[in-house]
Amino acid sequence: MYIPDIFNGKARNVPSPQFPFQKYVRSTLLRIVPPPASLKAEPAPLTNHVLVTDASQRKSVPIIRSLGKNGVYVVAGEDKPLSMGFYSRFVKKRLKYPPPENHRQFADWLIDTARAGVFDIVFPIDERTMEPVTRYKEELEKYMVVPVVDHDTFMLARNKANTMEYAQKLGIPVPRTVVCTREEDLTEVLKLMPVPAVIKARESSGSRGLCYVSDRSRIFSEYKRIHAQHPFPLIQELIPPGGSTYGVEGLCDHGKVLRLFVHRRIREYPIKGGPSTLRESIYKPDILEHAVKLLMSLKWHGVVMLEFKEDPRNGQCVLLEINPKFWGSIALPIAAGVDFPYLLYRLACRGEISEEYSYPEHVLCRWLLPGDLLHFIFNPDRFNLKPSFFDFRNTSYDIFDTKDLGPLLLLMITLARDLFLRRTWTDKIMRR
Repeated sequence: MYIPDIFNGKARNVPSPQFPFQKYVRSTLLRIVPPPASLKAEPAPLTNHVLVTDASQRKSVPIIRSLGKNGVYVVAGEDKPLSMGFYSRFVKKRLKYPPPENHRQFADWLIDTARAGVFDIVFPIDERTMEPVTRYKEELEKYMVVPVVDHDTFMLARNKANTMEYAQKLGIPVPRTVVCTREEDLTEVLKLMPVPAVIKARESSGSRGLCYVSDRSRIFSEYKRIHAQHPFPLIQELIPPGGSTYGVEGLCDHGKVLRLFVHRRIREYPIKGGPSTLRESIYKPDILEHAVKLLMSLKWHGVVMLEFKEDPRNGQCVLLEINPKFWGSIALPIAAGVDFPYLLYRLACRGEISEEYSYPEHVLCRWLLPGDLLHFIFNPDRFNLKPSFFDFRNTSYDIFDTKDLGPLLLLMITLARDLFLRRTWTDKIMRR
């Protein structure tokens, strides 16, 4: 399969560096809950209103900013009031919706709100909203544009065991994987698994439902512990340290790959495996080829991210999972000029999108608070990090933006509040 050279044209300029500490404290306080501001941006060629769900998620902020800076009318939604996305100056309207875990109720709310003329397009950006939206996609599309993949494909990609089986049939390298579906077979199945190994929940993201086992005597007890919360997790060989982790992001139109972007993780938290806290843009043709093969076979529609891990023993990259929604490091491709949210908007409006694969390498983007700070605190080699934790040059940020400080201020307030909650330490900070 031919992958075009994505650096055969001129690279876009890397954005100016943004520094996370400024002296305009007084002016920032006045912008905690800003009124809709006039935007000094090129007007969008189309005038649809977009609902961005899950406004409490970190990734909602760069998505909202991307659309707003391009002149799109942004409606932010969440089922809780203290949500970072609500405090962006680019949000025109804020909506509280019913808990998406009640799929039917959430779908009815979307239909009623769209019929009232509040929005025309919905961007479900996390699993808890993606599942009901894909489940009722055909019904929702009578009232709004839903630029996401169908429910069956979404569930296949969400289930790591099914993903491994599907990719293996296409000849895409995957780690050695053992799946058990009956408790009575568990003892025999675990005997087949090499150690060290990693136990993974079939459906989860980040470091939830994840456990590393280096001692065979512990594999049964750890499996049972994960199984109690995430039934029948899969067990995979642990790729030894020394190889990089990569993400391939894409935008597709029913199997036609319109955009591709690759990033490499530099740091993450928890340190043994979790969301990236510092990452850079890079070009890696071998995993691009695997990604294109998989996305075309699935006839993917919308945005997607595929995660690969390099095996230092042979240099081969293996597929770890498909992230069938917007991903946590979405701010990086936007900073590098591959504006996935606005491109998805144009696709939803049936605008013409040409296939283009060029972007600059080595653009850096950082999740500073609390992600990279926690990595620095709990990494015993903290003062030898490359790049240094204290190097803020030529770096963009997931949340920090001097022209849109509302989300950062709310983040700092919630961090200060959560610091005194026990579950913050047990469920988040101490998962290192």
